[in-house]
Amino acid sequence: MTKPPLSILLCAPRGFCAGVDRAIQIVDLALERYGAPVYVRHEIVHNKYVVEELRRKGAVFVEELDEIPDTGQPVIFSAHGVAKSVPAAARARNLFHLDATCPLVTKVHREAEVHHRRGRHVILIGHAGHPEVIGTMGQLPEGAVTLVETLDDVATLDLPADAPLAFTTQTTLSVDDTAAIVAALTARFPGITAPHKEDICYATTNRQESVKAVAPQVDALLVVGAPNSSNSQRLREVAAREGCERAFLIQRASEIDWEAVGTIETLGLTAGASAPEVLVEEVIDAFAERYDVTVTSVRTADETIAFNLPRELRQPAA
Repeated sequence: MTKPPLSILLCAPRGFCAGVDRAIQIVDLALERYGAPVYVRHEIVHNKYVVEELRRKGAVFVEELDEIPDTGQPVIFSAHGVAKSVPAAARARNLFHLDATCPLVTKVHREAEVHHRRGRHVILIGHAGHPEVIGTMGQLPEGAVTLVETLDDVATLDLPADAPLAFTTQTTLSVDDTAAIVAALTARFPGITAPHKEDICYATTNRQESVKAVAPQVDALLVVGAPNSSNSQRLREVAAREGCERAFLIQRASEIDWEAVGTIETLGLTAGASAPEVLVEEVIDAFAERYDVTVTSVRTADETIAFNLPRELRQPAA
């Protein structure tokens, strides 16, 4: 039987960013150098496939340090960053810990500290409960940071008009939504100090720009990523906002809702920054079983950024 034609527009860049790649490397190298088990506080990145692959190799994932026995084995902090209390607790127990925090998240942490030292109250634009937000707020004393999620939050901020203020942002937000919140903040508080360089990371921005280029051209668009991945959720929202009504977030090919996707001639496909390329290929294969597929890459940026590994993993093994 002849399969109907389907043109897949493959967004580029997509998938792993430098921070995610570094975090996964840290777990892999720690397992290679120190053997199993290697303990990881929180999911190293927000992707079930990645977590399960690392678990299979000997990584043990926990939510809190008190779940880890007294051990000389490595304890790794996730790419999202942690509050200052976490490494302090690890040191108190003499746990050998490695920090896989994305350097771009660490930049936000340092910015917040500088603002606090200079007497500014910090407004953090982000999503309540996200590990990155918890980590950033945990860099400063309680009450030193106010979280803003929406434009309504800006309107109801109860801060003196002449209070010294600064803002920072979660690195994985919608570029457009954040721009609107920043505009509202600066309108209410004209003297507010902005980051030296935008906090939303290059990978988040690039993946959203690629989706913006593809979404108006396709009948449906799939984002491969985890439901608890902020940057993946934002990609789905961006696609819908750009006119693609059938935009869906899936973890892998088995989650494709063929009825919801419906009859299509063109499909957009991308992946969040913590989704491996093997899952994108799996989705293409699933469509190739039903359609005569042509794949075209739509590249809107080149990425060459790479981050150094922690010093302990750069040194030759003893």
